[in-house]
Amino acid sequence: MTDYTCDTLLTNALLFDGLGGPPTRGGLAIRGDRIAATGDVSDWQANETIDLDGLCLAPGFIDVHTHDDLAVLNDSAMEPKVTQGVTSVIVGNCGISLAPYQNPVELVPPLGLLGTVDDYRFGSFAAYRSAVDAASVAVNVAALAGHGTLRAMTLEDTEKPASEGQIAVMRVLLEEALRAGALGLSTGLAYPVARHAPTEEVVALSRTLAEFPGALYVTHMRDERDRVEEAVGETIAIGRSAGVPVVISHHKCIGRQNYGRSVNTLAMIDKALLQQDIAMDVYPYEASSTVLLPELTRHAERILVIDSAAHPEFNGHELSDVAEKMGCDQEDAARRLAPARGIYFQMSPEDINRIMQHPRTMIGSDGIPGPQAHPRLWGTFPRVLGRYVREDGVLVLEEAIRKMTSLPAQIFGLARRGRLQEGFFADLVAFDAETVLDLADYDKPDRASVGIEHVFVNGVAVLSNGTVTSARGGRFVARGEA
Repeated sequence: MTDYTCDTLLTNALLFDGLGGPPTRGGLAIRGDRIAATGDVSDWQANETIDLDGLCLAPGFIDVHTHDDLAVLNDSAMEPKVTQGVTSVIVGNCGISLAPYQNPVELVPPLGLLGTVDDYRFGSFAAYRSAVDAASVAVNVAALAGHGTLRAMTLEDTEKPASEGQIAVMRVLLEEALRAGALGLSTGLAYPVARHAPTEEVVALSRTLAEFPGALYVTHMRDERDRVEEAVGETIAIGRSAGVPVVISHHKCIGRQNYGRSVNTLAMIDKALLQQDIAMDVYPYEASSTVLLPELTRHAERILVIDSAAHPEFNGHELSDVAEKMGCDQEDAARRLAPARGIYFQMSPEDINRIMQHPRTMIGSDGIPGPQAHPRLWGTFPRVLGRYVREDGVLVLEEAIRKMTSLPAQIFGLARRGRLQEGFFADLVAFDAETVLDLADYDKPDRASVGIEHVFVNGVAVLSNGTVTSARGGRFVARGEA
């Protein structure tokens, strides 16, 4: 006899399966942490029934590119994410992860993006996983092991290539991380901590991934500017040589002289896709944000200074104005402001649209938590739904949802997530397609979006009627674990 009882019943919804199919009318039953039924749920009885009154109901959004490594330990509510409909975050991107790294004396850029030397307190990846489990966070957390962190942990001088012995040590550390549930290896080859790592070093480490089915090579490439095609070629070659799937992080073409070159990079990716597995992510903004480095100031149209430790009085100021007040050029001003972060206006809308429309592109915020943030930390997913789907028609709604749900779940090996399907985890978002919109901007980057009404993580309501609850449903999610 079929049991038609459940904990929560969601009725009168427009259901999006996450796979890109057309929506259907119906409801969904939640029992424990799983979806018990979808579609016609008229026979079901529940302890709580929520009439969604025509709202869109989709799998919870997966933010594939975050720097929430520390935030998930210190901010269990994760308001910037749940108010966007995000139910899972992937941390450890751009080659920087909190683990494995313990008791550093100083942090080589960009490791300071995640926190201070005291925050790097995990000698093993397993220790970090245990800390996430103990934190009782609102969202699911999956993690990559950072190549830059491995280098900082192993090398006395990160301005040199790793020796064979040092590579062997890093491989042991990487193997420990993968056994503890890491999704793969990330690199940030454009950054000081890793820019001296030759391709051969990365290939040697990536071959370790091939021993763990589904483990990924995820990269902030060596160059996103004048040599972007060369960097894409290196990335493709690393994946092919190591025999592992590749994800290109926040794919972009920086600098006015490079606008339009995504035509070439995407053609390279399409050709490689005939022989190997490649995907990418993108964020829906023309400005990037990362550590403020002198060499990064050369291609941006303008730069906003944020979070300068040396000169906090210049936070929120244009770097050009700061340089004028200091009586120097922008590169020297960046040196004087360090350590600091910057918001760099340097991409073309046409490239963003073209990359976003590619069938192998996912959505990732690349948000960096902090008191002064890029608006993408709070607004990425509603911005795609409100501006890129409803207003500009860059994507249709069901395809945008696929890029936020089933596609990342499939690529990153998040088992039984990313779909509205019986037996899958009840990670869900209900939103109003007519009103959903990001409100965060560069003046007020911490404003919550509108139109996201309900969010469930593993069946637990973490957002109800647009309000963050005190409930916590998240857990650490390891590669392939259901």
